[in-house]
Amino acid sequence: MTSVLRKFTSLSAIILALIITGCSSNNTVAPSESRQHRQNMDETNYANSYDEKSIVNAASDFLGGGSEAIAKVVEKAFKDHGRPNGYIIGTEVSAALVVGVRYGDGTLSHKIEGDSRVYWKGPSIGFDAGANGSRVFALVYNLHDVEELYQRYPAVEGSFYFVGGVGMNYQQRGDIIIAPMRVGVGLRAGVNLGYLHLSKKRDWIPF
Repeated sequence: MTSVLRKFTSLSAIILALIITGCSSNNTVAPSESRQHRQNMDETNYANSYDEKSIVNAASDFLGGGSEAIAKVVEKAFKDHGRPNGYIIGTEVSAALVVGVRYGDGTLSHKIEGDSRVYWKGPSIGFDAGANGSRVFALVYNLHDVEELYQRYPAVEGSFYFVGGVGMNYQQRGDIIIAPMRVGVGLRAGVNLGYLHLSKKRDWIPF
């Protein structure tokens, strides 16, 4: 038993080191008054972005949670980053026992380039055992070319927001920001340390 625990502890330390390395390799910055940010905040920018009402309706229909809580979470995202030019609807399975893993797949709807399939994976750190499945609705900001989506996104520290059973956090690499929203049992994946790696094809190796 001692030998098994020692091996598990060593494995956990290795995975944690990989997570920290992955997260620290990219800059995560707060919203700024850049040209892109000002464009996102422009309420007349209908041609290239989604309006708040459409996002609230789509998120409420898909997540099935309290519409008032979802509206408040979406309002927070719009206040922080403005109008997104894409969103992802999908499902996710995650499990954790100190060190966890998550896998998901869904559809990216891009305002200019239309719909495309997307997969994601990534490690997470948590303190609860078991596995869960959940629906995920994620806003996507500053994605000018869908090909740029397929990379690794570290969690932005201190970005978790929760209201009425609905949680959201920000994942960012460069200018591209992803804001996943989850309801109920899916919330753990949003608060755990880790990153999301988005890709065109499914890959079961979580690193």
